[in-house]
Amino acid sequence: MRASTRHLQQLAIFTTVVTGGGVGTMYLLLQKKFADSDYHILAVQQLKACPVAMESLGAPPLKVHNIHLTDRHNRVDQYTAQMKIPVTGSKTGGYLYTTSFRDPKTNGWSLRQAALKLREGDIIDLLDPQAASESHVDLDTGRW
Repeated sequence: MRASTRHLQQLAIFTTVVTGGGVGTMYLLLQKKFADSDYHILAVQQLKACPVAMESLGAPPLKVHNIHLTDRHNRVDQYTAQMKIPVTGSKTGGYLYTTSFRDPKTNGWSLRQAALKLREGDIIDLLDPQAASESHVDLDTGRW
């Protein structure tokens, strides 16, 4: 039993479409899982609570973009989450660098580092309001 060229072409096109749809769905589900995670929510809340950072971005409106899944700054394991979250406002954009740790007793996440690095190069420490107003702090990426 021989398959015609036309049937093989249709099978190849169908397989390509199904595979592409599956990959796209998996990508969107991974992005949603990151966006709904406690460590991601805590970081964005900390950014929104810092008036200096929000003013520097020109927010509101604040746009939180999808993370880059292949970026080496984005690492999550059982007790540690390090994220590089792209954000933009009406003036400029930048990256929100965060480090969170999970407490094994309470199973809750807490922020240890949250810093906004603007496109212009300024770094705003979101956990230290005095340093945020000075707008020049060191970003600890030594463990990243």
